[in-house]
Amino acid sequence: MKRLYFSLAVALLLWTLMFCPLTAPRFDFWEMMAGSALLLLSLATLFAPAWWERLKFNLPNILFGVVVAVALWCVFWLGDKIASWMFDFARPQVDLIYGIKEGESPWVLSLLLLLLIGPAEELFWRGYVQERMGKKWGLTRGYLIATACYTLVHVPSCNFMLVMASMVCGLAWGFLYRYFPDRFTGIVISHALWDAAVFVWLPIL
Repeated sequence: MKRLYFSLAVALLLWTLMFCPLTAPRFDFWEMMAGSALLLLSLATLFAPAWWERLKFNLPNILFGVVVAVALWCVFWLGDKIASWMFDFARPQVDLIYGIKEGESPWVLSLLLLLLIGPAEELFWRGYVQERMGKKWGLTRGYLIATACYTLVHVPSCNFMLVMASMVCGLAWGFLYRYFPDRFTGIVISHALWDAAVFVWLPIL
């Protein structure tokens, strides 16, 4: 478990540097995010290389991923409307998140999110972190603890909406991994598609 704790500490450090208002301005966000994704993917591969054997790209998994991505986008669309109605700070905080992509090429961001950032996050958080925690503490407890860790690394952003978004995503993808581990490839696909859709293709405005 020492390797897992080390990996989580690295993830917390990277996400703090990228999102904390005190440190974020010092870095190019997308270069930092791409590098962080590569590092987390490397840690998952180094400490739990078996995730590769569970990837099966076939039509059922692809369709599963598309359906989950669409459903999750709809959940976020509805959640955005409810949050904006209930809280005055909600929309400005969401706009801050979308401000990260200003001046960037949509094609470059789409490729980064689809081919690197989305898959790497899923392979790390579910394929490695939740998998190891499930073996250590049981599948359900491992799912909940992994989701809590995924949520907490976003806390340094000081952005309530981002933290809540990460919690919802963590609960959704973690739940699917907990009860449908054979659809791991579809879950990875859904993460990549949802990232690109919600951030580039169909932003929630």
